[in-house]
This record gives sequence, C-alpha cells and structure tokens, in this order.
Amino acid sequence: MIVTTTDSVEGRSISAYKGIVSGEAIIGANIFRDMFAGIRDIVGGRSGSYEKVLRDAKEAALEDMQEQAAELGADAIVAVDLDYEVLGKENGMLMVVANGTAVTLA
Repeated sequence: MIVTTTDSVEGRSISAYKGIVSGEAIIGANIFRDMFAGIRDIVGGRSGSYEKVLRDAKEAALEDMQEQAAELGADAIVAVDLDYEVLGKENGMLMVVANGTAVTLA
C-alpha cells in the first residue's frame, strides 16, 4: 500500500475516496530505561532507548492505519499526518496517532 504525506500519488490519479483512516499507538516508557535516559541527558548524547520506543509507536500507528484502509479496499493513503503526545501520570505514556485519507488509484 502506498502511504504518503502528499495529497496525490505522482503519475496516478485518484479514482475514489474511501474515507478518513487512522491508527493509534500508546506505549509506556520503562522505569529503568527512564533512569538510563536521564543519565544520558546529563552527560549528553542521544537517547537510543527513547528513539526506539518512538519509532516502534510510529510504526504501530501506521500499520493500524494501513489495516483500516485495506478493509475499505484502498490502494493508497494520502495526506498522512503524524501527531505525538505524552499522556498519563507524570507523562509516562507516549501516544502516536496517524491520520490520512484512504483512496483507490486509477
């Protein structure tokens, strides 16, 4: 399935709009990972553990969105937008939401 942030797919025309689709992923951060990330923040550098959690959440949200589009018979999802938010007590949860428009291509 083609997934793009643009409003169209180059070289293809949209034959039908199937509707808005979305996928969500909410992932909690591990307390030990938080401690090590805090240490890394003090000494500098990138937090690989947080980057991996963020990547995993994004992929899960995109996969859910694609499954929903496939159920509608879509060939592609256009105008995809990713939103990130922290939730929960002391911001211990990360939420990623992917939204787009499911379409069929000619």
